[in-house]
Amino acid sequence: MISKTISPYKILIIMPRYNLGNKKNYQYNFPLGLGYISAILKKEGYAVDCLNLNHLDGSITDLVKIELNKKNYDFVGVGNTALEYVVTESIIRAVREHKSKPKIILGGAIITTQPAIIFNDLKPDFGIIGEGEETILELLECLKKEKDLKKVNGIIYRDKNKKRIITPKRNPPEDLDSLPIPDFEGFGFEEQLKHSYTNTAYLFNASDFPRVYPILCSRSCPFQCTFCYHEGKYRARSIDNIMEELNLMVKKYKINSLMIYDDCFAIDEKRFKEFCKRIKELRAQLSWNLIWTPQLTVKGINDNLMKLLKEAGCEVISYGFESYSPIVLKSMGKPITPEEIDNALRTTLKYKIGVQANFIFGDIAETKRTAYETLNYWKNNAGGQVSLRFIQPYPGSKIYQHCLKKGIIKNELNFVKNLGGYGDLVLNMTDKMTDEDIFQLKKDILTATSKYCRFAKPIKIKKIGEKVYNLELRCPYCKKEMIYKNCFIDNILYYGSFLMCRNCRKRFFLVTSLKRLVFEHYYKFYNAVKKIRMLQVRFTSILKKIKFKLLN
Repeated sequence: MISKTISPYKILIIMPRYNLGNKKNYQYNFPLGLGYISAILKKEGYAVDCLNLNHLDGSITDLVKIELNKKNYDFVGVGNTALEYVVTESIIRAVREHKSKPKIILGGAIITTQPAIIFNDLKPDFGIIGEGEETILELLECLKKEKDLKKVNGIIYRDKNKKRIITPKRNPPEDLDSLPIPDFEGFGFEEQLKHSYTNTAYLFNASDFPRVYPILCSRSCPFQCTFCYHEGKYRARSIDNIMEELNLMVKKYKINSLMIYDDCFAIDEKRFKEFCKRIKELRAQLSWNLIWTPQLTVKGINDNLMKLLKEAGCEVISYGFESYSPIVLKSMGKPITPEEIDNALRTTLKYKIGVQANFIFGDIAETKRTAYETLNYWKNNAGGQVSLRFIQPYPGSKIYQHCLKKGIIKNELNFVKNLGGYGDLVLNMTDKMTDEDIFQLKKDILTATSKYCRFAKPIKIKKIGEKVYNLELRCPYCKKEMIYKNCFIDNILYYGSFLMCRNCRKRFFLVTSLKRLVFEHYYKFYNAVKKIRMLQVRFTSILKKIKFKLLN
């Protein structure tokens, strides 16, 4: 790390909006990357302010202008994902047009996955490639002392001759224990917690009034799945360091739900068991209940592990199932077997721990046989507990490179700007399925979802605030009646969301009669409405983006 000195630089870090509206919206996963950057800058003596656009009404242009009018900032930092282009573009444009002309530093996956393309189009002054804690300190120190920027690894910029320079890749931080706790306070974390609702906290709606704390206990992943993108080798924090953060922050923010962001939390069995022991000790100190969820691999799941997790307060486990075909799993680079998937699903549900998992269709090696091998397993065994989706070609992933090579994605910038943000994009990336096969598979997935998932309508509804309700429900699985307090409903006549039973811990859809009717019959007319629906989705998305740009 750079030695701590009081710096003359004033820095503003902007947290992007995670929706395309201009209204407050507290339903987002806190971006720990920005939290770490803010914390490391403050630790090293920089004057840092934070602007969280999610917590404010108004256009990005107006909000950024108001903030920049307060001080003459030297730098504005922003980071985002690879598929949130339009918001990032609006922020950078608003900063660039301000009379104070601060330098713009862009980080995150949006610049890391495609540095040259994004840098050329968005034109920040500096881009930080990869994990940014060490890089941003070295960059600012270099600028302050007017040293050669070519010596700063992991950045992209233009030299005095306007030539684009990408410096050598930086090795990510090895000692994660040396990093400070992310800056939650600067971005208004308490305000987000106060606006958290039972039915919008997807992994934690078995409890009323969830207050969810996100934590990263390791970085990167030891596996190389084709549909995923991550930087650097796998590194883990010590359990002492993790618990130091949790003991402080859980008590400070009255946290009752802990979300562990790690891709694979239990790679080291000894470390994992130590965490379970220590989290039990923390839970015993609290006057309220603390539940948590990790992401685990299906390897090594057994009764002893489930007992340990249950006793330690684990409420939900997130698994990477992806496919029930050994051919597709191998193609994806997933070192697991269908038998291990089946064992993990059955064992987890047996101990009344919720399951969050996906089967994702459309891998390169997918065929009609492998696709229906997965779908038929889901019909007969999953009980609606596993989501069904199609693979998304995230920039930087191997399957994204496959799409470029095959001409499926013809223009990278256009994809990121206009197509990549759909989230439900269905592209035929396979080698052996026709577009008609993919079309039919999509229809069959919708049919199966309507038939095999469970739905529940409220027995009683009581309004307790503006668009906030208490709902009395009967679980469609175990038939137990329960009251779910603090549920946000925007339209009382037409809404739907996932809920988890507080008795059997199985997931079901909460829907109105109208929503259920539409969902139930949509697949029957899929062939007729598919083209209209796709045009509507794209047209609506384009209109939203046009409206967003005009207002911002």
